[in-house]
Amino acid sequence: AAAMAPHRVGAVLSSAVFFFLLPLLAVASAGLSGYFGTKSRYEEVNPYLIRDPLSLGPSAAASRLPAACTPLQLRAVLRHGTRYPTAGQIRRLGELHGRLLRRPATAAAACPAAADLAAWQMWYEESLDGRLAPQGRRDMELLARRLAARFPALFAARRRLVLASSSKHRCLQSGAAFRRGLGPSFSLGSDEVEVEVNDSLMRFFDHCAKFVALVEENDAAMCQVDAFKEGPEMRKVLEKVASALCLPVEELNADLVQVAFLTCSYELAIKNVTSPWCSLFSEEDAKVLEYLNDLKQYWKRGYGYDINSRSSCILFQDIFQHLDKAVEESKSSKPISSPLIVQVGHAETLQPLLALMGFFKDDEPLKANNYIRQTQRKFRSGRIVPYAANLVFVLYHCDQGKSSQEEYQVQMLLNEKLMTFHHSNETISTYADLKDYYKDILENCHFKEECELPKINITATDE
Repeated sequence: AAAMAPHRVGAVLSSAVFFFLLPLLAVASAGLSGYFGTKSRYEEVNPYLIRDPLSLGPSAAASRLPAACTPLQLRAVLRHGTRYPTAGQIRRLGELHGRLLRRPATAAAACPAAADLAAWQMWYEESLDGRLAPQGRRDMELLARRLAARFPALFAARRRLVLASSSKHRCLQSGAAFRRGLGPSFSLGSDEVEVEVNDSLMRFFDHCAKFVALVEENDAAMCQVDAFKEGPEMRKVLEKVASALCLPVEELNADLVQVAFLTCSYELAIKNVTSPWCSLFSEEDAKVLEYLNDLKQYWKRGYGYDINSRSSCILFQDIFQHLDKAVEESKSSKPISSPLIVQVGHAETLQPLLALMGFFKDDEPLKANNYIRQTQRKFRSGRIVPYAANLVFVLYHCDQGKSSQEEYQVQMLLNEKLMTFHHSNETISTYADLKDYYKDILENCHFKEECELPKINITATDE
């Protein structure tokens, strides 16, 4: 019960530490911040963290376990913290900003927004290329502290922590920051290496030839995204932005408008400021641009094609292999060899895994022509995989189980909120029932076979 009990971490902080932990978070103009998709701040899914970055959130009666349950193992898959834009995004932003700088000075009175943006300092450099921002390190350190407070028995001093990461610099730095957040009393899985690189699990998509050839590098696979870029909703946003910037609409396209919108998101997430780029967009515009982002996530990482999620079964099976091992060690009265396993990857790591498990699936696929019907969709990437997103499996041993099956139970948390299991509609499941529900994936999803290139063209799951 104590594991999920809501409370604050650390009653008294020095002013210096408090300043470090509680950066002032700006609110984006016109309520845009809820629509930034995968570029969303973690605080958008847990707003209480703006007031108190070490809060464990509001209490929930459903989160309480029977008193006789003890956590045995925690397995966390994290997305890296807040990052800088990629080199490609920075180049496109430089191109757009350059056009505004080349406008005649006489146009300033007619287009004050364009004048403000021309005066904006272009501080992004291509060398930043997706690297972890200082805020990203804070994201990870604070997440580590909250998890340690939520599961104190597992994070007790001298408990073994196995820490793995994608080879990307932002993930390695995120892993190191998570480790720092736990303080000096933790032992690691290796005496030599602080963070083990494991791309086969954290970047499984790179190793799946079928996904790479038929989705990642296949322009036709993104036909719904391309159609929405040319559709009426995006056209309206395009014309509005062109008018605000006093540019011919022919000089803009959906990609440049999206770069302007994402610059608003980056300035908020990285620097905690409301950027002048935000002034170009209304909340209605933001919803359209969020849908564009979600369409890409849906067709490239979500339910659009079976291979998107099936390629993640190598990670899914690895999670259950470690849970199995902990159960066996517990039954044999042995110490749990890996009580804490933390792995740092990407939005592209988590989104397919959640799709494989059937979460956030809408009755109707996301398409270019059903924007209005998808207003209340479940698949909103900013709610699912913001910066520092985390999926946590917690295995418990329960002494007072009515049967041997009830002795081992599991909870799942996404972004520190309990998830409801599909098979039981509850927030806790016996481990046996959970394995039975996912039996087909655990027994019949073979990464090598799934990822072999077929001789026929890819088909969408809804066809």
